[in-house]
Amino acid sequence: MTTPTESATGARRVSRGAVAFAVVAVVAQLLALYGPDVTVEGPVSWTDKVVHLLVFAVPTYAVGRALGSVRAAVVIFAVHAPLSELVQHYVLPGRTGDVWDAALDLVGVALGAAALVVRARPRRW
Repeated sequence: MTTPTESATGARRVSRGAVAFAVVAVVAQLLALYGPDVTVEGPVSWTDKVVHLLVFAVPTYAVGRALGSVRAAVVIFAVHAPLSELVQHYVLPGRTGDVWDAALDLVGVALGAAALVVRARPRRW
């Protein structure tokens, strides 16, 4: 017997919506990380840090949904987080890398992974 996410051959089906969400999330992430430096201003000084959390949490969640693998998404984005800060610091003119940004990027990866795990749990109510 097959489940709604499994085909008759046993292969997992991926919804187009999940793939589209993942593509949009990754493109937005790449633009935020490697595009021209944009100063994020907000009512408090830590607004930029919230952006770092979201720029990694959302793509981790979206790619994990599309791939059907929390582990793969975590590996991809856990490697990308510090790498992006190194690229910003050493390669992109006018940009600087920050160890605290990389740390918050990794917290974002963890939050995205946690959301995937919670979503995958069976509902009891």
